[in-house]
Amino acid sequence: MADRERKGLIARWLEGKERSEEYARSTLPTSRWGLFWDILKGRFGRLMLTNLLMLLTFLPLILIIVWRYLAVAVQGTNAIFGAGLGVGYPAVPDITGQAEMLLVQADLFFFGLMIPASAIAALGVSGGAYIIRNLIWTEGIFVANDFLRGIKRNYLNVLEALLVFTALLFFARTMGNLADFYMIASPGSSTAGWMMASKIIGYIFVAFSVLLCFWMISLGINYKQGPWSLFRNAVVMTIGTFPQTVFFAAIASWPIFLAIFGNGFLLIIAIIILLLFGFSYTFLVWMDFSQWAFDRFINPTIGVATGRGLYNKDKQTAKSSQPSAEESAAMREYKRMIVAQGKSKLACRPIKPLDDEMEVYQLPESFSRDDLRKLRESKEAIEDDVKAYEDEHKNDEQYVEYNRQFEERERALQEETAGKKKKPPRPPKMLNKR
Repeated sequence: MADRERKGLIARWLEGKERSEEYARSTLPTSRWGLFWDILKGRFGRLMLTNLLMLLTFLPLILIIVWRYLAVAVQGTNAIFGAGLGVGYPAVPDITGQAEMLLVQADLFFFGLMIPASAIAALGVSGGAYIIRNLIWTEGIFVANDFLRGIKRNYLNVLEALLVFTALLFFARTMGNLADFYMIASPGSSTAGWMMASKIIGYIFVAFSVLLCFWMISLGINYKQGPWSLFRNAVVMTIGTFPQTVFFAAIASWPIFLAIFGNGFLLIIAIIILLLFGFSYTFLVWMDFSQWAFDRFINPTIGVATGRGLYNKDKQTAKSSQPSAEESAAMREYKRMIVAQGKSKLACRPIKPLDDEMEVYQLPESFSRDDLRKLRESKEAIEDDVKAYEDEHKNDEQYVEYNRQFEERERALQEETAGKKKKPPRPPKMLNKR
């Protein structure tokens, strides 16, 4: 008994309370905000563990950022910027634009390194975001196992998202550095004006690519779709929910931006937050918001259950017999499967159990016509006995109910097929639920 209780305790710890028998759906939050706080308070340990796994894959990217900061800082102490103090003869005649050109060369190298580093970071994002999505769905999770499963299922989609972001960042940073160089080297030329305009456009593209990357990650984890469909659908969701996207992206990513642009005490706070739970917090906020958007704009149109992880009081207490859209879709699919398979001969009618009362006559090694007659009579007796048993029990409730349900499903499916006068519109490619 003690061993059984110990195993049950371990299973509940690994799987979470959602799969335990004592768990009640009514204990779930009723809103996305409530779900966010419920996970943050009740699953903080798992968020920290998930954050650690993601942080390990972000180390190459973090090292590149720190390396670039140190390299650019050291360039400021280079001899050519010392104004000839103690340098000796000959003096450098003109160093106008030299600092900007060195920055161009440095960023070409470091921002180029960020592109392959993002392929490693995609491992952590695909696994961590998958775990957080399951937490939002209130599914029992095992962090290490689900982290690997998330990588296997979502890595290519997440990799596409991060490659798009880092490539646009590399392009925008290069254009911005060139604009600074031409503004210093040729301040009055028309080329400098165009380069300044390209710098502004690059900043806009970077800001848009952050939003686009967030949507590509959430779409890639929730739906099966090709590379082009993923990019196109992310653009549609970004533009279609632009105000909400900007708001929740800012709430989700403030620890990361504080670590990048902060200094002093704020930088220390940002680093501590990122080390403990910052990345998990970012994806918890974003995946929670994206689930709201999917429930509102996508899932109802494809017959997928909405409000996963939430307790809907109205739905639980509704007395209407009309099924919801997602229930209707599931029921239609169930009917099609039942009708396609046909009636089960073992379930639609009574079958007499095997017993020793009726036996088949055994032919001797040397038999006569009389022996063959006895064999045929024994078989006929068994068939008559089976038929009598079937007639006696054919009105039993289990057989009557099974046949009635099958006939109703078949009739409903026929009526549904006959009632369709036109072909339904083709659903978008994003609508294959993971």
